[in-house]
Amino acid sequence: MRKPDGKIVLLGDMNVGKTSLLQRYMERRFPDTVSTVGGAFYLKQWRSYNISIWDTAGREQFHGLGSMYCRGAVAVILTYDVSHPQSLAELEDRFLGLTDTASKDCLFAIVGNKVDLTEEGAPEGREGEGCSPRQAGGGPTSPRVPKQVRLEDAMAFYKKILKYKTLDEKNVPAAEQMCFETSAKTGHNVDLLFETLFDMVVPMILRQRAEELSQTVDITSYKPPKRTRSGCCA
Repeated sequence: MRKPDGKIVLLGDMNVGKTSLLQRYMERRFPDTVSTVGGAFYLKQWRSYNISIWDTAGREQFHGLGSMYCRGAVAVILTYDVSHPQSLAELEDRFLGLTDTASKDCLFAIVGNKVDLTEEGAPEGREGEGCSPRQAGGGPTSPRVPKQVRLEDAMAFYKKILKYKTLDEKNVPAAEQMCFETSAKTGHNVDLLFETLFDMVVPMILRQRAEELSQTVDITSYKPPKRTRSGCCA
């Protein structure tokens, strides 16, 4: 199997829907609830590039693995549940530090999932992508709850990330581009999330390749220095 050209990692607390988002995009379905153990990944071909997308476990006992999965990542998707403010706080308290092993110019997307469960709701996805909540879940819809985390809260967290990473806002995508509200159940904004990131990481992949080439030594053109005679008889 060809080595991936870049890596994207999903981080977030358990039950925020990381696995559901990934399976909605890759398999075009809304899965039964299954907790991820350790990590799992998909390989996505985008244009002529292979991009691996890693799903990580949000459970406390698997927390240390997140740093390993983030190593060298070109983008990280930090996921929370829009009806649970603590899930956004956990991103800062538990998960942001795991990204220290990511690429130095790593991109960060902040994703509020499960908007279909809120009173505001979410429109269905694009044709062939979405389905009604009743169809997706195979049963009656759950009672809707008020949305507890605003998009503005996610944008404020994004700016905290830039400070943590000592990044200049002028040199990175704006918060409005990198904060999403999604529904893995209906497909709302799921394609937009992943494909926006894919388009953004392609230039990073090309830049990394150029840097690797510039650091490569061409041994065929290498000429050893001339040896000079030295010593008392010189």
